Amino acid sequence: MRDRRLKIAGSSLLGVFSRCTERVVLVPPETDPRAFPILEEGLGVKPQVFRAAGSSVVGSLVSGNSNGFMVTAYATEEEIKTLSEHGKVARLPGKISAAGNVILANDNAALVHPGLGTRACNKIAETLNVEVRRGTIGGLKTVGMTSVATNKGIIAHPRISEEELAILEELFQAPVDVGTVNFGSPLVGSGVLANSRGYLAGAETTGPELGRIEDTLGFVGW
Repeated sequence: MRDRRLKIAGSSLLGVFSRCTERVVLVPPETDPRAFPILEEGLGVKPQVFRAAGSSVVGSLVSGNSNGFMVTAYATEEEIKTLSEHGKVARLPGKISAAGNVILANDNAALVHPGLGTRACNKIAETLNVEVRRGTIGGLKTVGMTSVATNKGIIAHPRISEEELAILEELFQAPVDVGTVNFGSPLVGSGVLANSRGYLAGAETTGPELGRIEDTLGFVGW
């Protein structure tokens, strides 16, 4: 495809409004119909129109991988039923409920907000079938928005420390590098959708930023 940049619901914050796994990409109803073929071609999965707790900020409220989804505690039964077509689904217990903001996951592991309780961590491990560890990236607790993790690599907030980077590499068993999105935003997870088949980035993302994303996630020469 010619360009991997787009907007969803009129925004370049793709990771705030959408959630991508190896099996599906969830998008809000406000998504321009012209974006659907771009999403399917760029990510190799079919888009599913979805709201989380009645909200369009699907990426902030849902985290997932090939095995299932963790959703905000306020998700409705109908929403959970819709997601269950693509894997196991569980509400994130506790006061911190913006699952997409606070969980960084691929099919092997999950790094989560350091304030999540044991019950929440156990539920994530059970639902996503991954090892779970608490931590930060760049000193930030909202790890799901700082970075993007696929089964091929992780692109992280540019202020990640050497210690945090080493933890990510050991936990996820994948290469880690840093980058930005949307003309300099360090919150890569807010502007990139990716899986092992492909990626898409926000409309303001520069050519060099796209190159860094492609290199880190294993799409160079693709």
